[in-house]
Amino acid sequence: MSDLLPFLRAWVADPRRVAAISPSGSALTELMTREVDPENGPVLELGPGTGVFTRALLARGLDQRDLTLIEAGQDFAHTLAARFPQARVVCMDATRLGKANLYPEQNLGTVISGLPMLSMNPRQVMGVLDGAFRYIRRGGYFYQFTYSPRCPVHSSILNRLGLKASRVGHTMRNVPPSGVYRFSRLDDEENWFG
Repeated sequence: MSDLLPFLRAWVADPRRVAAISPSGSALTELMTREVDPENGPVLELGPGTGVFTRALLARGLDQRDLTLIEAGQDFAHTLAARFPQARVVCMDATRLGKANLYPEQNLGTVISGLPMLSMNPRQVMGVLDGAFRYIRRGGYFYQFTYSPRCPVHSSILNRLGLKASRVGHTMRNVPPSGVYRFSRLDDEENWFG
């Protein structure tokens, strides 16, 4: 219930930005975070909202100091800063990631995204993915959930950025049912094994 009221306030203020009808449930949270452990850090979380995925990451053993939370909503950002005082909380538009200088080098292990990719235009999606992969080290992943039965990022965008998508799984135990995709660089395998 502690997440429901801030979620509803944000949804009423700007339903297109929130782009969900309820906070993410436990089945989706497990699906989004199950491949992430402390070795996959540091972690950048995009659009954490009330911190549902953040709590799951901490339960998986990540340290708050290894988390950077990018949240455009000021109310959510204040809530996150109070709930996770050792995490870095940045109130900004995630489409401007590439210009933010969040990390001095490519040392980011994982991105967890709660952004509404389906309601974003192609330029915004490119800004998020291109910006994130500037920070992600070789072998790192970007996780995105979607309410669509298909990948939330069009293949033309993936091709342009040199990325590939893999479906991690799907859960019917979320409102609405959701799928999770993992994005990675096309050339990661040849760089590591070739």
